[in-house]
Order: sequence, then structure tokens, then C-alpha cells
Amino acid sequence: MPYLYQDSKPRSSALPGAARGTHSSGKGYEELKQECLSRGVLFEDSDFPACNSSLFFSENPPIPFVWKRPGDIVKDPKFILGGATRTDICQGDLGDCWLLAAIASLTLNEKTLARVVPLDQKFGPDYAGIFHFQFWQHNEWLDVVIDDRLPTFKGRLVFLHSADLNEFWSALLEKAYAKLNGSYEALKGGSTIEAMEDFTGGIGEMYDIKAAPDNFYEILEKALKRCSMVGCSIDTSSSAESEARTPFGLIKGHAYSVTGIEEVTYQGRQVRLIRIRNPWGQVEWNGPWSDNSPEWRSVSPSEQRRLSQAARDDGEFWMKFEDFKVHFDKVEICNLTPDALEDSTAHKWEVTIHQGSWVRGSTAGGCRNFLETFWTNPQIKLHLTEKDDGQDDCTFIAALMQKDRRKLKRLGADMLTIGYSIYENPGRNGHLGKDFFRYHPSKARSKTYINLREVSNRFKLPPGDYILIPTTFEPHQEADFCLRIFSEKKAITEDLDENVAIDLPEPLHPTPNPQETEEEKQFRALFEQISGKDMEISAEELEYVLNAVLKKTASIKFKNLSLISCRNIISLMDTSGNGKLEFSEFKVFWEKMKKWINIFLQFDFDKSGSMSSYELRGALKAAGYQLNNYLLQLIVLRYSDEQFQIEFDDFLNCVIRLENASRVFQALSVKNKEFINLNIGE
Repeated sequence: MPYLYQDSKPRSSALPGAARGTHSSGKGYEELKQECLSRGVLFEDSDFPACNSSLFFSENPPIPFVWKRPGDIVKDPKFILGGATRTDICQGDLGDCWLLAAIASLTLNEKTLARVVPLDQKFGPDYAGIFHFQFWQHNEWLDVVIDDRLPTFKGRLVFLHSADLNEFWSALLEKAYAKLNGSYEALKGGSTIEAMEDFTGGIGEMYDIKAAPDNFYEILEKALKRCSMVGCSIDTSSSAESEARTPFGLIKGHAYSVTGIEEVTYQGRQVRLIRIRNPWGQVEWNGPWSDNSPEWRSVSPSEQRRLSQAARDDGEFWMKFEDFKVHFDKVEICNLTPDALEDSTAHKWEVTIHQGSWVRGSTAGGCRNFLETFWTNPQIKLHLTEKDDGQDDCTFIAALMQKDRRKLKRLGADMLTIGYSIYENPGRNGHLGKDFFRYHPSKARSKTYINLREVSNRFKLPPGDYILIPTTFEPHQEADFCLRIFSEKKAITEDLDENVAIDLPEPLHPTPNPQETEEEKQFRALFEQISGKDMEISAEELEYVLNAVLKKTASIKFKNLSLISCRNIISLMDTSGNGKLEFSEFKVFWEKMKKWINIFLQFDFDKSGSMSSYELRGALKAAGYQLNNYLLQLIVLRYSDEQFQIEFDDFLNCVIRLENASRVFQALSVKNKEFINLNIGE
């Protein structure tokens, strides 16, 4: 699909209270609900209908699903029964354990839960079959409305369900998230931190447990105390190991929630424990400190009550922290505020958001391995002005997110491999060119390029100006992205997109030359042959002349110059206004043509006779046109071929149109200035 440039100027962080409605009718939850109540009907969501397309996009349902409302499944449905808790989340037949682990973590914070799941919803007198939930997406809170028809088989929910069969908030939340992403199937496979961020608008960080810092226990303890959402998982070495059960009852490649961390007195010494939850609602750790392990016999009943320890097959279990580090591999933390892992002194972070796009042929340059195109990626200037308190450096988190890839799964899109590099600013304005990156190493970069929705890292750099380059790993890969910068002290960011500017030489005017060159003699002879005695040629005759001449130029690839292009040339060069070119006017045009041919050859680096569309920015700048990303992308879409190559006739068409447009613009500017002068009495 064509991606068009998005303005990446910095934006303020979105507030959940300002959630934008998403229903195609343009109506919000309350208006839709009142309409249904006044008509005496139950809401049916045409945006996410109760049919197979809402379930799967790549296969047919393996069983005959029946869509039912909660009142058709149980006699007395409840939205929330006895409070929303982590035991309300039991996985069904969909591979979305990553989502369920995030929902389990969500229930640990009442305020955060109430933002995602408005708690004033219920089955009761004003029930209309309509519910709504709020999610964060790319610096915007969205209000997602659904009907309550849920997929069932033999009268039971197929996907996410509560341990209490009368409770439906978790199943409806899963449906709203499926709608947000296009279908239930789109939720198969993912990272817990992705859903955590969508529930909070927070910033995620990932830890490799085997390489975690010495104070990792304290990091997790502080994160949970500050209501951060925490998930963990065990790596797999092959797809065959996915969801394989270990001898200790743990599931590989499965997303778990971390729901608690405590110290307990055991045989006269303190033991550090961590509480984990399997979203299946069953299958638990069977090693030391598991539900029925002998260790608990040495812990007092009051201590067990403090830890909410009970021997239930509910998927939740305690384990020794040292065993946790041995058996698990990854921890994902979503900080509800970016400073959640810093010291206990609360302080506000500065947040800046940039939206942008990688577009094939113009701004999808790939990583530094591809130097010829790397420099064409979007470039964002970061100005770090103040040191951290008591420190010599400035702390910030850079989080690069690719947008809507899960939603685009039905169109064959996968997560792209993304990352970024950070360079010291050389002290000049404008988009940095290829030579800068050829001779200057990066100052910092993302730890790795990886095919996750978001890549984030924490950095400490000295005060100064830096350039951040967000990229895909391979060039020519298209996506929209969102870049978030969190800084401890105020940081100024700006997009290094070019300002649109025109710097053309003064137009040449026909002047008599007593001594004609050999080239001019040849053109005069051709002119006389075509035009006749009046020595003026029409657009049709100009088309013949230019095609005849340019096709003999061996150093450039040339297909054909169209009649419309020749009319544009006459419009540009005709000083008499008769719609034809005199020989003197043609000579002036030919001088321009030679300049454009030289520029084209200069940027045809491989001497193939065509120019890479990624070099178009430099070529047009050499011709006097400085364009921003948006205009550049439109031109590339119009003039490049499928291999992102531009032949000379396309380049010529482009510069002729630009020159005509610039003349019109300059003429309008003069008229506007005269009008302003008249009105202010100058």
C-alpha cells in the first residue's frame, strides 16, 4: 500500500479523558446506546459484525461458532462480579496469552483498569447490548464500541472467559481489542508489553534475566509498588518447543504475569519470593514454594494470609526468586510513568511524540548497512539542554513504534525489523547527507534491530545536539511509525525535514549571437526543416525535435517525451505568448536542458542511465528546488518505476513542472506584495 508522509513535528502526550470515538457512524457510546433504548432494540455493531470475517482472515473457523449474547449463555449475566481480578482471565482457544497476561496485570491497578474498562457498565434496566472500552494507540486514546455478541461452541465461550461463568467483562474486553486490531485472529502471537502499552500509554522496557543488573529484585519490587505492569516468559529454541511443558510445570514460549514480589521468614532467615500467574488459569510451577510444597509448612498462617497464599489450581503460584532467574528468560515492564524504575523521589518526565512514515523510494532507506539510502530516512534533532540532578549526563528513553502492523495482518503485513541510531549533530541545519554518515560513527543506538512493535532503550548522553535516525533494517520497507522521547529534563526536538525553497538563477533571455556554434547550426537546420520560414515550432513539432535529439544521447535512458510535456515547455519558455517557440527561445531552453542532463548524470552514480529515486532529493536541490518529505514522496510516487529508478524523461517532466509551478508562485507572490503595499499605503 502507498504510505504518505506524516508530519513528524513534536506533539504533546495524549490524555485518556479525551478519548476519540471510532465508530463509523460518527456517534459515541452514549448516543448509540440511547438510540437503541429509545427504539427498543439491542445494538448490532456493523463495524465488527458477528460473522467469520471478524474471527479469522486466513482460514475458516475450525468449528461451527455461534454468536450469542451473555443473556443467551447464562441466566443472570454480570459485567463485573465481586470486582475485576486477575482470576477473571482464563485463556480460550486463541493464542493470545500475551494479551491475557497484560489484562491480568491491568487488574492490579484499579485506576488504570477503570480507564480501560469503564466500570459504570452493567447488565440491568438500561441494558442495550452495547459496551465500550478505551485503548491507547500511537499517542491517542480511542473509545471502542462493541455489541456483546460473543463466539461460542456448544453454549460456552470459545475465547477469553472468566472463572465465574456469569462474568463477562474480560471476554468483552478481548472482543474490543480484537475489533481494534481487525479480527480475533490478528491477536495470535505477540508481546505482553504491546498490550500493556495499549492499556496505559506507558513506556515499555525489556530485560534479559540472565544478563539482568545486580539490583534486579529491587527493580521488580519498585516497579510493582508503583503499579507498573510486569510480564515474563521462557525462550524457545525452535517452533516445536512453543508451549512445551517443562518438568517443573512451566510452559515455554508462553506469556506469564508477575503479580507480586515479597520476602518471607523461613527457618529463621529471609527468603525472596516472586508470584507468577499463568493466564490459562491452570498449569503451575511444581518446584520449591509451589502451592503444595513443604516449604509453606514452615510459614506461619498469618504470613500465608499476608501473601494470599492458597493451594488452588488457579494458575497462580509463588517461587523462589533465584529459581525464577534460572527458569525464566525475559521480563517486560511497562512503566505507567517513565520514571517508575528510578529512585523513590517522584519527578515529572518531559515527553515528546513524533509521527512519521517510511515510504519506498524516498524515506525508507534501511539501516546503516545500506549507506547509499540510509541518509534518506527521517531525521529528528534532539537538543539535550540540562544535566540530570547531580549528574554530568542527560537521561532519556527513545521508543520507536511501528504502527498498525497487527491490524494489517489480513493484508499480509508482518512486523518489520526496526531500530534507530543516534549521531552527534555536526552543527549545521537541514537534512544530513550521505557523506556525513560515511565518515561519522553513531554515538548511541538501539541495542538491536528486532521485529517487535516497539524498540525502546534508556540512554545517558552529555548535553548537546544529536540526530536520531529511525529506520527499518532493510530499505524499501514501508510503515508508519511513532517515536516517543522521554527525558528527565526538558529536551527540545524537531524534525530535520527541509523547508520548501526555490533558488533558481535569473531566467535567461534570447540574445542575438553573431557567431553560432556548431551545435546551434545543427539545431537551426533541424528547426528550418520542421518549422518552415517563420522559424517557430508548435508543441507537436517540439515533441519530434526533442525525442529525435534525446534518443541519440547514449549516456541516459530515455523512453519518450509526451506532447503534454512539450506544451509545458512552451508554456515555460514562450515569451511572446503565441503558443509556439521561436528559435531564440529554443536556444535558451536548450541551455537549461544541458544543465539538467549534467545534473542527471551527476546523480546517476552507477552510470546505468537512470537515477535512483533516493537521489532525487539531491538532484532537485542541485537544480534549485529544496523540497520537504511530503512533496518528495509525491514526486517519487508519480515519477519512479517499481525498482525506484527514474529515467531522464521522467526527471525532465518533473523539473519542467516544478519550474512552471515556481514561476506561477513567484508571480502570485509579487501580486500579493503589491496588494499589501497598496493597502498599507506604501
